Amino acid sequence: MPPPGPRDLTVVGIGASAGGLDACRQLLSALPAGNGMAFILVQHLDPTHESMMVDLLASGTAMPVRQAADGMPVERDHFYVIPPGTYLSISKGVLHLCAPQAPRGSRLPFDFLLHSLAAECCTRAVCVVLSGTGADGSLGLKSIKEQWGFVIAQDPDEAAFDGMPRSAIMTGAVDLVLPLAKIPNALIAYDRRITLTQAQGGEAGQDAANDCLPRIIDLLRAKTGHDFALYKPGTLERRIGRRMAMSAVETDEMEGYLDILRSDAAELDLLARELLIHVTSFFRDSEVFCLLAEQIVSDLVRRHPPDQPLRVWVAGCSTGEETYSLAMLFREEIAAAKSNIKLQVFASDVDPDAIATGCEGSYPATIEAEVSPERLARFFSKEGQHYRVLPELRAAVVFTVHDLLADPPFSRLDLVSCRNLLIYLRPEAQAKIISLFHFALRDGGILLLGNSETIGVADGRFEAISRSDRLYRRIGRSRPGEGEFLANLGGGIRADARPALAPVPSRQAALAEQCQRLVLDAYAPAAVLINHQNQCLYTLGPIERYLRVPPGHATHDLLAMARQGLRGRLASAIRQASDASARVVIPGSRMNENGQPVSFSLDVQPMQRDGEELLLVSRFPSFGLRDE
Repeated sequence: MPPPGPRDLTVVGIGASAGGLDACRQLLSALPAGNGMAFILVQHLDPTHESMMVDLLASGTAMPVRQAADGMPVERDHFYVIPPGTYLSISKGVLHLCAPQAPRGSRLPFDFLLHSLAAECCTRAVCVVLSGTGADGSLGLKSIKEQWGFVIAQDPDEAAFDGMPRSAIMTGAVDLVLPLAKIPNALIAYDRRITLTQAQGGEAGQDAANDCLPRIIDLLRAKTGHDFALYKPGTLERRIGRRMAMSAVETDEMEGYLDILRSDAAELDLLARELLIHVTSFFRDSEVFCLLAEQIVSDLVRRHPPDQPLRVWVAGCSTGEETYSLAMLFREEIAAAKSNIKLQVFASDVDPDAIATGCEGSYPATIEAEVSPERLARFFSKEGQHYRVLPELRAAVVFTVHDLLADPPFSRLDLVSCRNLLIYLRPEAQAKIISLFHFALRDGGILLLGNSETIGVADGRFEAISRSDRLYRRIGRSRPGEGEFLANLGGGIRADARPALAPVPSRQAALAEQCQRLVLDAYAPAAVLINHQNQCLYTLGPIERYLRVPPGHATHDLLAMARQGLRGRLASAIRQASDASARVVIPGSRMNENGQPVSFSLDVQPMQRDGEELLLVSRFPSFGLRDE
């Protein structure tokens, strides 16, 4: 009888080092016979000594315990142990051994297994991090999470050595933190529910999903304000099924889960977080970043006008790792070219929690495996078990909550990076976003997509620089209708939108749209919407001229971000408008822009939204007052 396929068998990768033997023995003894899963243990072993792990573990379980061998098939109800001094992976249901390529002190065999396990088993890939020192597993478990697998960490407070579980938890990608005694039941429950979810994938299950998905989307929209209607149904179904599988809810049908979502706000919040899963890392897909550094970044810096900022947008920035990676490349090239070009990097994501992490700029010590020692020394400061982005790099980045499907884009951009987002969206949403990027980029601007994404039918709007690396250059003109979001800010694509044939605009309408775009780009004021705690809720226009991100903990306080010389007048205008509940205009403010003094007026206008008192703070140029 052939072994089960990788998508039919739950495979549990277990990582441990110091203190891990006792933890493994306890885990094994609590697992019932015939549990239906396969287990692979990676423990840091002395490569110069023969391992006795198989004998030590076999006495506590009815499962066969074997030392892994190259070409050995992975079977249900079997427990496999890595041999000393090797790397272990899984592919097509078979184990593979190879010699470690890294120096002994840098070896991460658990990460090596987890990367292959994620690709092999997808939702049936499970990672369990037990007692141990170091951070092995903290990178690989992100791959498990990206493929919708399941990640458990032993409670660090009970682990003999808490380094590995704490490092795993700090990634933010761990699903459950459990004491050792509860891990077996969590594994069994997850395997049972994943099996049932897959079994319901026939016509009956599909009919139920088609019926329930719109109602779940409506609940999520009311809870989060984010519209998942243009995500691919398969993506939504897999992630909802995964959440059902890993939760404690007692239901095996989507209809029953829908009832739970209606009554349990906490579960609805967890599902929303599941759908906004963030898996990223510094310099992810290193060959892509090598190409950027060698060809794209240097060319952009060399050709860029010195009197204009070089503008980059990372759309769907997650927790900021890719944003800072790109910022480092540009800062290095600008320094090497001895250029004075100002770098502006805009980082946007729909998830406020992810944006908050990026603003904080603090990452676990595991980034040592992703960021070179030279870059760590130049761009980060070590704070205990974390690295914090230095103010020089942080000041180049503006993080903002932004819905790519609904909010207006940034403009006059030199490079846009949007990786591993389009793949989850319906074709009509993908086409809309590609058009939006074309509109936002300057002529010759660069578009970078994820390694499983393409620009689709671009119709002469982009040319490929490297199709394999998903790197494109903007060519051609923007089309009539591509800028319609400027006339209806925030209109975007809505859930109730239906594909329709839009009338072809007249030449006069197209010229009017182009005129509108040029005027908005050149003369639109910098504006910030704030509440009565001075917290920034939304920004529009070139706010980077007047606001900066101060060093230290992240803040959204407008006055804290205001540049010196502006803060006092700004505070006075806000106070006057609040006290009088009326519009206040304060003329005569002056600042230096590109080395020249510029006069402008501050405009603060009270407004209401859903009963909340808000203030729109704008800066208007005092025309004719620019000093020559």
